Amino acid sequence: MTVVLVLVVVTALAFDFTNGFHDTGNAMATSIATGALKPRAAVALSGALNLVGAFLSLSVAATIASGLVDTRLVTPTVVFAGLTGGIVWNLLTWFLGIPSSSSHALIGGVVGATLAAAGAHAVQWQNLVSKVVIPAGLSPVIAGIVATVGTWLVYRISRRIATGARDRGFRYAQIGSASMVSLAHGTNDAQKTMGVITLALIAGGSLPPSAKAPLWVIVACAIAISAGTYIGGWRVIRTLGKGLVEIDPPQGMAAEASSAAVILLSAGLGYSLSTTHVATGSILGSGVGKRGARVRWGVAGRMATAWLVTLPAAGVVGAVSYLVADGIGGTAGVVVVFLVLAAVALGIYLRSRRTAVTPSNVNEEWAGSSVVPPSEQTPTPASA
Repeated sequence: MTVVLVLVVVTALAFDFTNGFHDTGNAMATSIATGALKPRAAVALSGALNLVGAFLSLSVAATIASGLVDTRLVTPTVVFAGLTGGIVWNLLTWFLGIPSSSSHALIGGVVGATLAAAGAHAVQWQNLVSKVVIPAGLSPVIAGIVATVGTWLVYRISRRIATGARDRGFRYAQIGSASMVSLAHGTNDAQKTMGVITLALIAGGSLPPSAKAPLWVIVACAIAISAGTYIGGWRVIRTLGKGLVEIDPPQGMAAEASSAAVILLSAGLGYSLSTTHVATGSILGSGVGKRGARVRWGVAGRMATAWLVTLPAAGVVGAVSYLVADGIGGTAGVVVVFLVLAAVALGIYLRSRRTAVTPSNVNEEWAGSSVVPPSEQTPTPASA
């Protein structure tokens, strides 16, 4: 049991790390796209603020730890399998440059593993719908409306200011608004991993039922998500910054301010909200709110499709991972799945290096539907 719990904690922190680089774009994509912050400075600032934000609230951690599944029927192996589902989905969508929800990947993986282990009665379906599914549908719409109104007001108020002076002012404002989103992301997302580790410790008998996250769990999760954020998920940053809307500084500030407000409100209420859904809705709203702005609805549609399948896809991986680990049995089963997960992660990473998105090319003009910048695309024989 001790070995299994150690592997659960290691895997959970690995998920937290992927959560960090997968979601960096939620806070910093628009600031990088408008030139308000240099790419490396942006991810460094975001990483520091994610670290601070992780200590501000524990409401979401409590929801994950005890609000979605019956903790009496959950084992550390179930938690481990759920984390496996979340990591695989995070890495796959990162590779494709799709800003999907790390939150829903984690929840889907845990629910899928729980279903495989204990059946449907172990899932608290009412809480799942009320605290995850409904907010997932409403959050991008609400954020989009707020950003649309905010963008219209920003342009309305600043209409008499020369474009150059206006944009310079809003670039400075973006530093503050992007910082708020990073702080909100740490407050919201780091807690999810805290909740999962706490769930595993409760299931393994190391903590009493309904216990809160211990201090060492809070610190470890804060450091992991901060480190992942600093790495920078450049493929997703490119999609959010260049693929949805051609963003000017006033739009960027309005989008970031809208995202921060919605995320912080949800974290205070204990809703496990997807920061990706909120940030995407805000960016689209900034495009709708600016007259004449070009919104790439095709890219948005592909993202929405990924959102719809995130919960079930991660759930399937979580369920299969549990069945394999349980079939082999004991610690050996968990170790085997852990090694397979490590091999899959390494394979995806190595494949991504063939068409790299980096700080130097993340702001290249968007061409077609591919997240890969033109400078990194392999020429076809005809074009060559």
